[in-house]
Amino acid sequence: MLSKRASTITPSITLGISSKVKELKAKGETIINLSIGEPDFLTPDKVKEAGKKAIDDNITKYDAASGNLELKKAICEKLEKENGLHYDTDQVVISSGAKHSITNALLATINPGDEVLIPIPYWVSYPEMVRLVGGEPILVQTKKENGFKVTLEDIEPHLSDKTRMIILTNPSNPTGNVFNKEELQKLVGALVEKNILILADEIYERVVYDEPFTSIPTLSEDIYNHTILINGLSKSASMTGWRLGYSASNKELAKAMGSIQSHLTSHPSTITQAASITALRQCDEEIKHMVATYKERRDLILDFFKDWGRLDIIPPVGAFYVFVDIGPLAEKIKEDSLSLKVCDDMIEEHKVAFVPGIGFGQDDFLRLSYAASLEDIKEGLKRFKTYVENLLED
Repeated sequence: MLSKRASTITPSITLGISSKVKELKAKGETIINLSIGEPDFLTPDKVKEAGKKAIDDNITKYDAASGNLELKKAICEKLEKENGLHYDTDQVVISSGAKHSITNALLATINPGDEVLIPIPYWVSYPEMVRLVGGEPILVQTKKENGFKVTLEDIEPHLSDKTRMIILTNPSNPTGNVFNKEELQKLVGALVEKNILILADEIYERVVYDEPFTSIPTLSEDIYNHTILINGLSKSASMTGWRLGYSASNKELAKAMGSIQSHLTSHPSTITQAASITALRQCDEEIKHMVATYKERRDLILDFFKDWGRLDIIPPVGAFYVFVDIGPLAEKIKEDSLSLKVCDDMIEEHKVAFVPGIGFGQDDFLRLSYAASLEDIKEGLKRFKTYVENLLED
């Protein structure tokens, strides 16, 4: 009954964890949820008011398939002001979330059998999305000593005449690490010289703490023309449920992605689009407050692992995740998946939810999200420490 495409796809492990948390809460359990991949802040009030006003003003009819023109202008303003990037409105396609934007990009560029480089650890959906459009995901192992930031040396053994694209997430989910300008120039410049497309997923670019953020298309005109920039408002403006993502690319690619979207979904909700104009133009202070709060939590976690000294982490520079090395526990846990076992133990025995690293292609790690209150973070870390020390002392 199922197509080959449907029968080979695997469900998202992060959504699976979320379902388990909800199931346990429904049974009356109190769960400390350090797995969630969305801000714990509410959507800013002025954005909600703009959405309500859009309903009252009857902005409820069809709009242009690739997105509302005024919202495109707001996106272009943001890219110019914050990233130093000039795009015209016909280079922007507004979609129902960044996942949708990525899917449009893949459908517009990938033919059956084309290879797409995906550095490990990767966001859970990338390999499945590539498979869904008929491409071949080529998983590229990176090194812990490099903070899991992919290098040319990592990539070169995997290059072939079928290599069409690389997906780069910056800042990274799951590590929270961030490429600096020099690293990007060396890596991306060499790939573009080989006519490889860059899918630059920069959904966390507003959440950066210790150094300036470099957007990939700023590096050169050639890189600009070879890059499909992906962004959205889910993380920066805490609008995950509103479903608003966008791409910016050269005009040929944008036209193709807009045409594809016109046949599959048309534009996102007109209400969401109206609210998003306000989020882009009027919410700088709210975003700065969120980022400052994340940084406070991040610093607490850094101090915790430094003082404890038992397990290593990749020190996060952006996003709101910590990638924790649980490799030392392997000597005590003899299971097919180390990270699944540790995460199952934590949620079942200690009522703390993490995401197993196997979902990101790195089984000897787990992902901790600090999009949670300081109290939950402190208590979750305390319980995790107890679990680890009891395990290692057995």
